[in-house]
Amino acid sequence: MKSEFDSDAYGIIGLGRFGLSLALELTKAGKEVIVLEIEEEKLDAVKDKLSNVYPVTGITQDVLKESGLAHCGTVIVCIGKDIESNILATMNALELHIPRVISKATSADHGRVLEKIGAEAVFPEVDMGFRLAQSLVATGTLDFLALCDDFSIANIPIAESFVGHTIEDLNIRKKYHLNVIVVLRNDKAITEITPELVLEAEDILVVGGNNEAIKKFEKVNEN
Repeated sequence: MKSEFDSDAYGIIGLGRFGLSLALELTKAGKEVIVLEIEEEKLDAVKDKLSNVYPVTGITQDVLKESGLAHCGTVIVCIGKDIESNILATMNALELHIPRVISKATSADHGRVLEKIGAEAVFPEVDMGFRLAQSLVATGTLDFLALCDDFSIANIPIAESFVGHTIEDLNIRKKYHLNVIVVLRNDKAITEITPELVLEAEDILVVGGNNEAIKKFEKVNEN
C-alpha cells in the first residue's frame, strides 16, 4: 500500500549553506520541514530555529522512514562535496516514491546522472537555497527561478518564428540581453550552446538575465 505524502512537508538532507538557507526560508513560509544531517554540530547551531532536525549516521531508506521524511511531498538532497552520498541519498528517496526529489549537483555530469535516475538537478550558488525556497512556495515549479533581485533563470518555449534559425541568427544575447544557458529538446539538455546550433520546434530555451529582459523575451515568444 502506498504511503500518503504531505505536499506541504519538505525534507532537507544536508545542512550546508544551501540546505540551511532553504530550511529556514521554508520554515518561515509556514511549511513543515524535516532536516537530516550527519554532522551533529551543524544541528546544534540551528536547534532553536528549526524544530524537526535529526542527527543521522547515514541516509538509508529506514532512516528516511523513521524520521518521517519519507512522507514529505518534496525532498531536497543538499549534500555537496560527497557525490557518492548525494547520489545514494537521492536514489533512496526516489525508491520510496517520494513525488518530487530535487538534488544538488556540483557539475554538469553530476546533474545528468541525477536526472537519469529521476531527480531534478539544481546547481546552487551561494544564495540559491533562499531563491529555490521562494520559487517552490510561490509556484511549485522551477520554470522561473530568481537568483537575486534583478537576475533570474527562466524556461521559455520558443516561438514558431525561431524554428530553423541558429543561435547566431537570432543574436539573443545582443538583441534581448539574455544568455542562453541550456536548450531543452525531447527531454534532453543541450549544454554546448554554439553559434551554429539550429533551433527546432518545441525546443525550450533556458535563459538567464535581467527580469525585465526575460519578461520582454517571453512576450516575443508568445506571438
